[in-house]
Amino acid sequence: PALLLVVGVTAAGRADADGPCRLCSPTSSAEVATAPELPVAIEVETSLDFDKLIVTGPGTGVARLLPDGAKSTSGALDGLRGRSMVGTVLIRGEPGRAVQVDLPATIELYGAQGGKILVRRLASDLPVEPRLDSAGRLVFRFGGELQVNGDADGDYRGEVPITVQYL
Repeated sequence: PALLLVVGVTAAGRADADGPCRLCSPTSSAEVATAPELPVAIEVETSLDFDKLIVTGPGTGVARLLPDGAKSTSGALDGLRGRSMVGTVLIRGEPGRAVQVDLPATIELYGAQGGKILVRRLASDLPVEPRLDSAGRLVFRFGGELQVNGDADGDYRGEVPITVQYL
């Protein structure tokens, strides 16, 4: 018998604007020049969503959803269809500034019945050296591999902690 698995992942962003304390007086004019005028802000435009998957039997199954939208399943999973979506994040801040974006390697998703499954091998389409454009924006997409072991039917949810800071 096939079991139904519904998976959604929400990105939870944290922005850290580097710079001196704004309540403290700077000790040099160099500090004033490097202090960010705009803090970094993160907005999740689309949550990573594996939608509905069908567990076809015992054993391990993997559903892959890559940043470019490529989808595949293997093992004991089937059903990664058109309603599944990669995550999309918008970063805003000072135009032209380089940023560091940190994504976890693995995310734990929890079901209402107490089960747990993993999204691993998170990947993004970020450039090697991410930088905000002339409008102070950077959009990137991310995906990963959902690993299911056994009869993991149910609705699973989790969060992706994303940290962004100026370099």
